[in-house]
Amino acid sequence: MTQTSPPGATPAPASGGRSCSRWAKHFPASLAASHTPERISPVSILRESALRVIVIVLCLISAIETRAQAKIGTVDMDRVLKEYHKSKEAEAKLNEATKAAKKEFDDRVEAYKKALDEINKLNTQLEAPALSAEAKAAKAKERDEKIARIKNMEREISDFRQTREQQLQQQTLRLREGIVKEITDVVMERGKSRNLDLVFDKSGATLNRFSPILFSPDSMDFTAEIIAELNKTSATTSPTVARAPAKP
Repeated sequence: MTQTSPPGATPAPASGGRSCSRWAKHFPASLAASHTPERISPVSILRESALRVIVIVLCLISAIETRAQAKIGTVDMDRVLKEYHKSKEAEAKLNEATKAAKKEFDDRVEAYKKALDEINKLNTQLEAPALSAEAKAAKAKERDEKIARIKNMEREISDFRQTREQQLQQQTLRLREGIVKEITDVVMERGKSRNLDLVFDKSGATLNRFSPILFSPDSMDFTAEIIAELNKTSATTSPTVARAPAKP
């Protein structure tokens, strides 16, 4: 006999690969992953690019007029973000939190499936012709109680999923904001120590996918210095491996 879902009960939430992909789509592999822009008309792209170029040129002209020779530096912020040890640590924390949330979600789905199987078994028993009226009434009551409980489970699963997704998204934003601030502070300090007037992010892309800075000499770039400065804390705080005592 074909087993069907009980009256009023909805099919069990998807688990396995589907649930995994649902969690994974909210948390990219890299904290520095960029969002795909929406479809934009060529006119809008040209207008946006022109405005960016005008702003950059005005900044340069203003700096040059103010000083005899403006000192400019460039930093590849995308590279800094990827190579900063705290970015990798944050990504590991997010992956761990995501796995824990998925496991708890899958456990709830598994409990839901078991409860649904119990209801289907009771439905099968209720169809037995030899079952007395008294026994049938008792089993029908038990089935109805289980149906009420499984509806609560459905709501709990839905609420759990939404809550965990929001928590993980907020955690991602908090970690990213903290990391970006630390990187920006180091760039500011280095820029001041170099007596720079302007510092540009050479990895920043406009809407047409081109960087505003199409060319700059290597002498202007101090990305490696920023990465080295940021990763100093990783080198000083990394645990040392204890050596085994020498054999006598």
